[in-house]
Amino acid sequence: MGERVDLTPAAADLLRRLVPAHGPVMFHQSGGCCDGSAPMCYPIGEFKVGVRDVHLGDLLVDGIEDVPVWMSGPQFEYWKHTHLTIDVVPGRGSGFSLEAPEGVRFLIRSRLLTDEESARLNG
Repeated sequence: MGERVDLTPAAADLLRRLVPAHGPVMFHQSGGCCDGSAPMCYPIGEFKVGVRDVHLGDLLVDGIEDVPVWMSGPQFEYWKHTHLTIDVVPGRGSGFSLEAPEGVRFLIRSRLLTDEESARLNG
């Protein structure tokens, strides 16, 4: 998967169910509190990425197009030393993320980058 971002098998399975209904998808992580701290999944083209947003990488999921993952620039400054894994858990989140009607929600699990990863990714 990506160097900064990955996903669990459960999240990959959910994406494979969402894409046939919604078309190719993307994630955006904005930061903040409440739902702002959850990765939001949108059909590509329905969320406009800003000039300060950072492309964390593309998730490679068998059977669907690559899934780009973006993060707001200010949030990236806080999280640039972390590796992120997108997971899915039971319970409905709110907002406009595509998984909301499924009774599950995406969430981020994180770990600090190793010294080697940090040197490679953050220069």
